[in-house]
Amino acid sequence: MARADELSFVPLGGIGEIGMNLSLYGLGKGRQRSWLAVDLGVSFGNEEHLPGIDVVMPDIRFIESEKKNLVGLVLTHAHEDHFGAIIDLWPRLQCPIYATKFSAALFEAKCASERNPPNIPVTVIESGGRIDIGPFNVEFVAVQHSIPESHALAIRTAEGLVIHTGDWKLDPTPLIGEPTNEKRLRELGDEGVLALVGDSTNAVREGRSASEREVALGLAEIIKAAKGRVAVTTFASNVSRMRAVAEAAREADREVVLIGRAMERVAQVARETGYLDGIAPFRGADLYGHFPPNKVLALCTGSQGEPRAALARIANDDHPEVTLNKGDTVIFSSRTIPGNEKAVGAIINGLVSQGIKVITDRTHMVHVSGHPRRDELRDMISWVRPQLLIPAHGEALHLSEHASLARSCGVPKVLVCRNGDQVRLAPGEPAIVEQVPSGRLYKDGKILEDQNARAVVARRRLAFAGGAFVALALTEQGELADDPQVDLVGIPERNAAGELMDELIYDVAVATFDNLPRAKRRDSDAVGEAIRRAVRSAIAEQWGKKTVCVVHVLEV
Repeated sequence: MARADELSFVPLGGIGEIGMNLSLYGLGKGRQRSWLAVDLGVSFGNEEHLPGIDVVMPDIRFIESEKKNLVGLVLTHAHEDHFGAIIDLWPRLQCPIYATKFSAALFEAKCASERNPPNIPVTVIESGGRIDIGPFNVEFVAVQHSIPESHALAIRTAEGLVIHTGDWKLDPTPLIGEPTNEKRLRELGDEGVLALVGDSTNAVREGRSASEREVALGLAEIIKAAKGRVAVTTFASNVSRMRAVAEAAREADREVVLIGRAMERVAQVARETGYLDGIAPFRGADLYGHFPPNKVLALCTGSQGEPRAALARIANDDHPEVTLNKGDTVIFSSRTIPGNEKAVGAIINGLVSQGIKVITDRTHMVHVSGHPRRDELRDMISWVRPQLLIPAHGEALHLSEHASLARSCGVPKVLVCRNGDQVRLAPGEPAIVEQVPSGRLYKDGKILEDQNARAVVARRRLAFAGGAFVALALTEQGELADDPQVDLVGIPERNAAGELMDELIYDVAVATFDNLPRAKRRDSDAVGEAIRRAVRSAIAEQWGKKTVCVVHVLEV
């Protein structure tokens, strides 16, 4: 008897971490399996650990090798961690893309802002719509989140129905869009749900996420009471927050000035798609200085401490058009993403030291999460009643807590996996059956590098312990043609005894060469390696760190 088709789930990003989302669903047998991709996002580099790396993307080797069987890419929503890698990676896949109107429009605007982007067509699907993509029937189920038109995906196959929640929350009073579609989710539960692959971001937090309506009231109160100029920073994609700020500014008789390209791009798309209907046009940064301090509000990018974003430049008094002074107010209407605490803290401390009032969600209702807390997760489980739950979109602690909660809710089977695991969903017992290639790609300037690329590894070492560079020229007889040249980068000028390090290294290089047997002095490779080892060892002895050492030997 022929073996039944197997339904598989393969995460290549977004599990065991927050960001860089890419999930695959496979249906079929062996190499004849059809694949459906869900989201293709980025995470952002940490300058301390990845110097020079701005963006991190999932390694797509596995699905690239299967691209003839890749029937499509479906977007749950238009956050960077869900769609930010498409421009760079789609040329390697060249599959159809499906998204709803706002996501498609924001992606088009993102492409337009790039220099020479590839031509990437997107098929627009109505919210609540269904479409056949290969052997998969995909339904877009509306959910609330911190960006318009977020959707859970109901993925129907011959082997069963899977609900991929994407990012979601329950907000009974949203500023934009409808509440999460409880009625449809309950109907899907009645239909029978094989597996629920669900957002775990807030699985460690009890209760329920607050409503955007509460944030709007909090912002209105603060902005109306503020003296002097007001600046609000938030995620550029949070159109609900943009609308709340605009309405609060209108009540306080202030003009809203947009500061930052990302903010301008999202605002334009939100107007085109109707999400800012009734909101007065925003002003450009060039008009900021034309308004009295108590009549202006700057809506800025830079809530995560990004050094090149608007708020950092304003805080450093480095913005060409926008300034803040003592007595002005800055509102951080956002949460700090883990890893960005130092950068955000530096900006806050810089603003406070200038006499600027800083307001955050630690003391005021100026931000709420776009992800479900534990009571909301319980609701989702009770509505869809899955046979299997797979925690996704979270670090190890979040996944573990979501799994424990699911078991306590009576979910029959719970499976925790990691990026690169191939999970059999059906038929038979759910299990991790294989490992596929996975990892990270680093965007280094204009170049995509593997996570183990020499340049990335070397730069990390250089950032930690600097570099020593030695150049020398040899005659055919194996003699020094001139004095060696030594250049130390990122290494202390003097040792603990006050001696010049470059002079010490020069002496080590000359002594090492002089002590080589005459036959080896004619071998440039042998000379270079001997001096490299000696110099590196000497620096470690004097400084206590193992530096990068490069020796160039020229034959003259």
